[in-house]
Amino acid sequence: MIGGMYQEMSNAVKVQKKQMMLEENIRSVIFKMAVPTIVAQLITTIYNLVDTFFVSTLGTNATAAVGVNGSLERTISLLGALIATGASSYISRLLGVKRDEDAERVLSTSFYSGVVLAVVFMAIGRLLINPMVYWLGATPDCAEYSIQYATYVLYAAPALIGSFILNMSMRSEGSATYAMVGIGFGGILNCFLDPLFIYGLNLGVAGASMATAIFKYISFFILLYLYARKKSAVAISLQKIKFVAHDVKEVLAIGSTSFFRTALQVAASVVMNRVAGGFSTAALAALSVANRVMEFPFAIILGFGQGYQPVVGYNWGAKQAKRVQESLSFSVMTSLVGAVVMGAVLFVTAGKVVYIFNSEADAEVLRIGILCIQLQCIAMPFHAWGSIVNMFYAGVGKAKNALLLSTARQGYCFIPVAVIAPLLFRETGVAATQAIADVLSLAVTVPLGILAFRMAKKL
Repeated sequence: MIGGMYQEMSNAVKVQKKQMMLEENIRSVIFKMAVPTIVAQLITTIYNLVDTFFVSTLGTNATAAVGVNGSLERTISLLGALIATGASSYISRLLGVKRDEDAERVLSTSFYSGVVLAVVFMAIGRLLINPMVYWLGATPDCAEYSIQYATYVLYAAPALIGSFILNMSMRSEGSATYAMVGIGFGGILNCFLDPLFIYGLNLGVAGASMATAIFKYISFFILLYLYARKKSAVAISLQKIKFVAHDVKEVLAIGSTSFFRTALQVAASVVMNRVAGGFSTAALAALSVANRVMEFPFAIILGFGQGYQPVVGYNWGAKQAKRVQESLSFSVMTSLVGAVVMGAVLFVTAGKVVYIFNSEADAEVLRIGILCIQLQCIAMPFHAWGSIVNMFYAGVGKAKNALLLSTARQGYCFIPVAVIAPLLFRETGVAATQAIADVLSLAVTVPLGILAFRMAKKL
């Protein structure tokens, strides 16, 4: 009886989500999907800023350690990106053509595979933690702090990857609000855990990392609970695990775009950490602060794009050409306007923002941090444009174009600049690298963006 009741609940959810994705006003649907996703991204970003703020009170070396371990978190996310992005894109298309059983098989197989891989990564990382932090860009001055922080980041790997997969899957079916609840609650809690662990329990940098690990596991278990209570249209079950060649191909084809993007982000981050640390720990700390601050507008851009992606994928699968066209045009315009507004506000306030995270009043941290933020604000509309075009190709399952776009901004457009600009302009080159890469990426995003509009019209 209980099983039958749960099945009825699940069927009702499926019908409701399909009506929303295929029949409601497309602009309304995008906002319904994007707003909770943006809120979840912002909560995580605010947590990162709060974490950086409290750690910055421990000194420049501690602040630099946070930047180093940002690369470690992105490395862990590689596995999540590979599986979650591909699975969510495929699931949204399967649901669009009413292949619900196939969608549940894809999710179950993807989820359990991701958690197992995360446990393996955690074990290897703990064995190699000392050389690992130096490889990630730690200097001798901040190495001890980096090791303390990295320890609990590794312990959180299974929760981080598991949450990533569950969160993306919920968004793919139209349950963006539940996805927000899962990520958001843990992030809010962490803002209170940070000062408790750092100061109240006198754990310092290790306390900040420990609070992060707890936050990740709380979010993970909340998402698991939502699936257990049939709050999603797609169910998870050990019995549904099955490795089907076509499923694996579809998941890895789109997932590889996110995987390589994240891999290049890690490579770019490591390169910049090493280059900045080669000048001074202050330059490394400034880069850490600037990157944390820029996560705020980038989270909004990314959240909006992630809200748009399942909408275009769902309607592409259902052959709803008019809705695909309208969703692309609306998303591009909205993201560009938002990027201009956010960039202007942050450009003006960059000095005050960096000063908050500069407890030792280090002039070099202030100078490099402000310059880095302001230059990225100027280039922010280019990033917003590329993000939506990338989400279009990922949503409709065009893996090659999605890969070409996803690897541009912090890949083949970034790494050459990261090597050359600091050689020519030293610390100023470090600050300008990401903005220059964003401008160069237009050579790829503009023609592929035009092609995206043509594809939408021909559907």
